[in-house]
Amino acid sequence: MPMQRNIRPMWWHGRFRGCGYRITAPREAILDVLSKSDDHLSAEEIYIKVHTYYPAVGLTTIYRTLDILANMGLIFKFDFGDSRARYELSEGPKGKKHHHHLICTNCNRIIDYADFIDEEIKLLEQTEKGLLKKYNFKSTNHLIQFYGLCEKCQ
Repeated sequence: MPMQRNIRPMWWHGRFRGCGYRITAPREAILDVLSKSDDHLSAEEIYIKVHTYYPAVGLTTIYRTLDILANMGLIFKFDFGDSRARYELSEGPKGKKHHHHLICTNCNRIIDYADFIDEEIKLLEQTEKGLLKKYNFKSTNHLIQFYGLCEKCQ
């Protein structure tokens, strides 16, 4: 059963046109799967979800499409140390959803951390400003990941 399409174009349509790519069913299906998930999905997990709607889409197409989407900046590709690349949208219909990750090295649980307090925001802004000035570097994004043991594994 094909995915239901909205009458209005999705927020990512402009990005495809701007990068010179066509909007294909597999590309749209992958973005749809990621937009409906709060998890950090692997290519195989995305394949299983997309395959229910589009059985003709192969795993190779999923990998190739994920690389294209990551290069376009539509999705983030993460390595959390579990030997599998994981993916999530870089932004949603309401814009960027910036967060950091806490990764349990025992059970591989990934906790999204986005409820920053004022002191954390100030410290991060000062650190970023200092590093960019020190190295004459222009940042477009950053990623912070903390590795350790979650509450259950301690």
